[in-house]
Amino acid sequence: MNSAPNQTHRVLSGMRPTGKLHLGHYHGVLKNWIELQHEYECFFFVADWHALTTDYEDPSAIPQASFDMVVDWLACGISAGAATLFIQSRVPEHAELHLLLSMITPLGWLERVPSYKDQQEKLKEKDLATYGFLGYPLLQSADILIYKAGAVPVGEDQVAHVEMTREIARRFNHIYGREPGFEEQAEQAKRKMGKKNAKMFDQLKRRYQEQGDQEALDVARALLESQANITIADRERLLGYLEGGGRVILPEPSPLLTKAAKMPGLDGQKMSKSYGNTIALRDDPDAVEQKLRTMPTDPARVRRTDPGNPDICPVWQFHEVYSDTEIKDWVQQGCRSAGIGCIECKQPIIDAVRKELEPIQAEVKRLEADPDLVRSFINEGCERARDRARETMEDVRHVMSLRQG
Repeated sequence: MNSAPNQTHRVLSGMRPTGKLHLGHYHGVLKNWIELQHEYECFFFVADWHALTTDYEDPSAIPQASFDMVVDWLACGISAGAATLFIQSRVPEHAELHLLLSMITPLGWLERVPSYKDQQEKLKEKDLATYGFLGYPLLQSADILIYKAGAVPVGEDQVAHVEMTREIARRFNHIYGREPGFEEQAEQAKRKMGKKNAKMFDQLKRRYQEQGDQEALDVARALLESQANITIADRERLLGYLEGGGRVILPEPSPLLTKAAKMPGLDGQKMSKSYGNTIALRDDPDAVEQKLRTMPTDPARVRRTDPGNPDICPVWQFHEVYSDTEIKDWVQQGCRSAGIGCIECKQPIIDAVRKELEPIQAEVKRLEADPDLVRSFINEGCERARDRARETMEDVRHVMSLRQG
């Protein structure tokens, strides 16, 4: 008998395969993943199917870009032992769940996704009048729900995607969760918890359903999470029984808000390959120094003797990321009084970035010298991910009357 996993402690996150990564990826995503992998059961995946939604005309670069990206993940500190790393297309259950969810998802839900029209406007040079592009938010939902992830690390601008996933899970559970004999099966599941826990569950259930006590709901959910002697299906039935509905086949995920990325590009905009303003994690030290030395500064500071304003200078944004209070004070005073020049101001940043990249680049070289090791990490991760995904699809097929035999 499989005991129910602690679904609320499972995290799912992914990145499109853009190839070798830059400092924006490191500070905006990977540093957060490094922390999460020690606190949650983490699934991190290469979203190669998502890449096809915009780059379907020439997908030839995707395999190498996927490999390079995983190398950079590992070099930065993502552990194949602590987290499950996998390639989306190597787990075909994602596509099957996407298809089945498309049968119940109203068209209007997809059309109202904020990024749908925004991306079409930004990528005018591409033909995005495709079903795949319209349906990519639903594929994102399938990515999350296939692992029954309880938390999805996102920025505030992505919360709408998680909310849509919650609505889809809610609709699916409403349609398919009322299995024959549901209440009798829920009562049987409750008895497996033992008399004391069963009595506590009943009390909390009454408090929530009769008084709307949210705290009672949270306590009851935690009680179910702690039960090692009930099956996954039993736990899902009891969650539905608790909330007054049917069995919870696909649990609703919650957004795990992450700190906004502070890493600017060399021109002060967000660091992005499309802007050509990046420092790649694999840039050699001389290239890093050259990029930083030639980056723009306060346009009003034409001569060395002109006072400047750090608040409007892209270099100051780098100091916000890398410098301590003492150096920041030195920059503020020296720039505003023309006591230091722009090259002097940039030197602590050059030193800090090179120091940060040194161990990452050493690890990249080690991993590139042993590509079979990287492939073994990916293969093992894909197998672990498929095991989880298969469990979910067995339940989904069963409630949708698609199980054979």
